[in-house]
Amino acid sequence: MGLLSLEHSPTVYWADFAWHAAVALALAVVVGAGVPATPAAGLAAAGLVAAGLLLWTLIEYLLHRFVLHGLPPFSHWHALHHHRPRALICGPTLLSSALIAVLVFAPAWALLGTAHAEALTLGLVLGYLAYGVVHHGVHHGGGGAWMRGRRRWHALHHHAPAPGGYGVSTGLWDRVFASVPTPGLRRPTTHHLPAAPH
Repeated sequence: MGLLSLEHSPTVYWADFAWHAAVALALAVVVGAGVPATPAAGLAAAGLVAAGLLLWTLIEYLLHRFVLHGLPPFSHWHALHHHRPRALICGPTLLSSALIAVLVFAPAWALLGTAHAEALTLGLVLGYLAYGVVHHGVHHGGGGAWMRGRRRWHALHHHAPAPGGYGVSTGLWDRVFASVPTPGLRRPTTHHLPAAPH
């Protein structure tokens, strides 16, 4: 299990949560320290954090629907998760951090400047962290009524007769893009597992 492996030991799996929580905390401190002490500046920063959270939910949906369920080799790898949903399979921390830095922070920095890029990235990292917590909860239990609802939703994604339910942390984009999962007979898996190592 190396730095770019998909299945992780419990230590590495939980370290991913700790790393993203630490990044979010560091960004929150930097954003908080850099916001001028005016109501307008505070509202602008909060708005960018909220925009980052919303942006994450859209990215989550699009990645899950069109990359993890449609683009080899990612769809091939994602099949492992569908066949072994309780295994500690997730994206490598190094990869997720690099993608956030290169595809979110860098363009936001170039377009909006440092302070706004930090606030937007904070929201996105918080969204990513929330997604990780929800995805863990739907497969490993825990949580209250809201989490039970997310667990039912995600179970439909894994087993409903037609594809759908690509949002994990929210069903918003499934509703917008008409991919709400529907209950019914369990569908056979359409994923192909990677060949076993020789």
